[in-house]
Amino acid sequence: MKISTEFSKYAAHYGKYNVIQEQVADKLLEFVKQKPKKILDLGCGSGALFKKIEWKVKHFVGVDFAPGMLELHPKAEHVECIYGNFNDAMLFEHLRTYVFDYVLSASALQWADDLDNVFRNISTLHTPVALAIFTAGTFQTLNDTAGLEPLLRSRKEIKQLQKKYFPDAAFEVVQYRLAFESVREMFRYIKKSGVSGSRKLLSYKETKKLMAEYPLDYLEFEVAFIAH
Repeated sequence: MKISTEFSKYAAHYGKYNVIQEQVADKLLEFVKQKPKKILDLGCGSGALFKKIEWKVKHFVGVDFAPGMLELHPKAEHVECIYGNFNDAMLFEHLRTYVFDYVLSASALQWADDLDNVFRNISTLHTPVALAIFTAGTFQTLNDTAGLEPLLRSRKEIKQLQKKYFPDAAFEVVQYRLAFESVREMFRYIKKSGVSGSRKLLSYKETKKLMAEYPLDYLEFEVAFIAH
């Protein structure tokens, strides 16, 4: 299953399960001091960032590769929703025909096939950025308990790419915890929120074993913020 398909499948329920993503969006907008009028949101989803912008925006362009999410994104004359994949160089050829004051992305770029290439393409827009990317520190105890390699990139790798393409930007890592009443609720969250990236490496028996052995009552999240 493609990640875009999974996000579309759970789009209608996403609002109930994106607690951490909402906190990440709030934190990301704290970096944006200039109140930009022309904004690009890469991986806009159902509009979490757009809904939190409190200043007047002249043109807001949201890009996402999950049609189900785009259907939920707020619509207005100054809002343009584009079905597109930030892994696709052709998308950036199109985006370079626009003029943006700011590029935003919250809780999306961790799914880049080649983050180096995506950062390079973003840099060609010659626009200030505010980016929030989940790191390999997300689900660390769960991965350790299950004997799985992290699905996401390390903070070190992301920082190296930040220095390469956005050397003037600030780099900050924030850790979050989300507590659950039961391990079963925890695994339901992982499935419904889409944060698993459609990865299903464990059998039913292995999953049951992991649920029995997981030592915490919370999940860990780690997010790298890049902004200037």
